[in-house]
Amino acid sequence: MPVLGLGTWEIGGRYEADNSRDKEGLEAITSAIKLGITHIDTAEAYGNGHAEELVGQAIKGFHRQSLFITTKVSWEHLRHDQVIAACKGSLQRLGIEQIDLYLVHGPDENVPLAETMKAMDKMVDEGLVKNIGVSNFDSALIEEAQSYAAHKIVNNQIHYSLYARAYEDNGTLEYCRKNNILISAYRPWGVGKSFGMPEGALPVLENLGKKYQKTAVQVALNWAINQDGVVALIKSSNPDHLKENLGALGWQLDAEDMEELNKNFARGETMNVATKPTVRK
Repeated sequence: MPVLGLGTWEIGGRYEADNSRDKEGLEAITSAIKLGITHIDTAEAYGNGHAEELVGQAIKGFHRQSLFITTKVSWEHLRHDQVIAACKGSLQRLGIEQIDLYLVHGPDENVPLAETMKAMDKMVDEGLVKNIGVSNFDSALIEEAQSYAAHKIVNNQIHYSLYARAYEDNGTLEYCRKNNILISAYRPWGVGKSFGMPEGALPVLENLGKKYQKTAVQVALNWAINQDGVVALIKSSNPDHLKENLGALGWQLDAEDMEELNKNFARGETMNVATKPTVRK
């Protein structure tokens, strides 16, 4: 999976379809691909399926084999037949024959994981899905889900950044590394007051940025993608911001600076694990 992927949360609406900014959304996706981003991440929950429709429209002008498409079945559709119907609906909206990576968007304590994973297996067996994974799962839930699945869980998509470290603290990252499960980090930059960044943390990033001739966002992203077994999802409808994000590639913070960042960023709040997630990218 590419080190950086494009997230599509809020492209095409939040929880309901919003057609008012379709042109901007399409341009954001096509611009990202033209800039070299080949992993597109979406979900049936985004815009009530409209994000998938926009992704489908945007990728028509590109070779399907060169793209890696991830989408997710909503936690509201985790019954066996619901998963199958949701997968086929996503394929239709995306206009593709196979999903590269299909994720369970979040757990539902009212639906047995065994039932959900049996359906995920079926989608792989029928060739509609190439790989399966989960999102917003902690290590215990991943282990349980894998015990019911014949096919390997290869990915766990979580909220993870320099400041959002709950999945690191509860052992989920270490579990995923030991079991060859790739972590996809959403909201990986974690820069700004809206992310709960502690006062005084931003100057640390900015000072390091001067050393590497990079921005604070690029420093934070570089920290994330240089964690073992972690790739990142970025999201922006602004081509300049996309270019800035891509500037996190091709270089690496040295070990001393990685340690400085780890010391300067106290553990912050993130979404609850093992519960219905807040869908934000």
